[in-house]
This record gives sequence, structure tokens and C-alpha cells, in this order.
Amino acid sequence: MSASVTDGPTEDPAPMALTGERTVPGVAEENYWFRRHEVVYRRLVDRCAGRDVLEAGCGEGYGAALIAEVARSVIGLDYDESAVAHVRARYPRVDMRHGNLAALPLPTASVDVVVNFQVIEHLWDQGQFVAECARVLRPGGVLLMSTPNRITFSPGRDTPVNPFHTRELNAAELTELIESADFAMEAMLGVFHGRRLAEIDARHGGSVIDAQIARALADAPWPAELLADIESVTIEDFDLVPADGTHRDIDDSLDLVAIAVRT
Repeated sequence: MSASVTDGPTEDPAPMALTGERTVPGVAEENYWFRRHEVVYRRLVDRCAGRDVLEAGCGEGYGAALIAEVARSVIGLDYDESAVAHVRARYPRVDMRHGNLAALPLPTASVDVVVNFQVIEHLWDQGQFVAECARVLRPGGVLLMSTPNRITFSPGRDTPVNPFHTRELNAAELTELIESADFAMEAMLGVFHGRRLAEIDARHGGSVIDAQIARALADAPWPAELLADIESVTIEDFDLVPADGTHRDIDDSLDLVAIAVRT
């Protein structure tokens, strides 16, 4: 269903600060990462249509607000009090709550879908969180989870590149983690650069990701061409494809996207 004018953001509060822990919309230099996250929300939002949804670790709230356009109800949950205040001010359709993801403040079997995008890698007790997702889901409910692919995000490293990450996962590890609770895997998808992003990669030394990291580490102005390319990125520049043997190798993906059903 379509959201009315009053369903969107209220008067914009101050934007959330960029700390490297989460991405936020509306920042030119952040657009690549924002769109890489947004594509998963956009492609999977239909799984939330007409359902009661929990977004566990909703951050800035743009994803929960998107889900609220189609869901019966949306609860947003975050441990960061500043994020909670921001979502309440900017996205009034989201029932925003403060809480710990290791002990979800919801009754057992109270929601149909749990969304957890780009969060599991930040958690210390990942198994406890997945067990909590199983607890709050109704039988047959769906867990939608995304996370950076350890193989490509922190290649050859024992510890994550991102200092906010505690443990990154590959596809096999993510599958094992989810199936350790009461879930059956429905699909494992991968996020990849599409054709136009492959062209942008070629223009910037083979990796637009590395080019952005180099700019961030240098703490210097961005080259105009790089910034223009980053600002131009849309969700259509990413491919989200299944690991079914007929598409690209899941181990080459940028992000992993798991769809699992509560048994």
C-alpha cells in the first residue's frame, strides 16, 4: 500500500552522526554504502507485506520506515539511545523501542517477520540473538538477515577490518548459526556489483571500495570523479542473486542475505 504524506518523515531532526558503525541516507560520500544496504530492504520488503514485523537493530530507521509502508505493524529496536530518539522523531509510523538484542523485549511468538540487516556482525553473542529471534517469531515466521561476507569484506584477516565488528561470517558459517536455532534455511542470496558498478570499479583502480577507503584514511577531499561516481550509485547497480549453482559463487559476494523459516 502507499504511504500518505503524513506517513513519511516528520520535520527532519538533525541527521545521525557518521561513526562508521552504521550508514545513513542523504550523505554524498556515504551513498555507495547506503545503496548497498538499501537494495536488500527494497528487494525483500514484500516478505513483510501485511505482517507484524520486528526490525532488530534498526539504526537510523530508514529501513523500518520502508517496511512500515507495507507491513501491518513494525517494531524497531536498537540499543543506542540516540538512534531510538532519532527514529521516534523522524519516522512516527515505527513503534520504536530501546533494548538489548540478546534479550528481545517482546513476548514469545509475537511477530511474523524478524529483519536483521547488517547487524549480526556487531554482536558478541550471535547464537543467543538468533535463539531470541526464533523465540519471538510465530511458527512459520521468517527471519531475514544480511551481513558482510567475511571472505570479501576482510580477506585474509583473522579480525574484522571494521572496528565495530566482533565476528564476521561466510555463507557456511551464517547457515550453521541460523540452523543452530529452530530455523530451516529457505535461501542464501549474495549481493554483487552489477555491470555499471563493475565499470566504476575499473575507473578507480579495480575497486571503488578500496578507492573510498583510501579517501577516508587520507582524511582529504575526494577527487571530483570519484565523488560523482559514488553519488550516482542506485540500488539498480547491485545484483541480488541466489546461491543455487546457476548464478555467481556465493563466496564471491559482497554481502550475504539469508532467508530462514521458523520451524
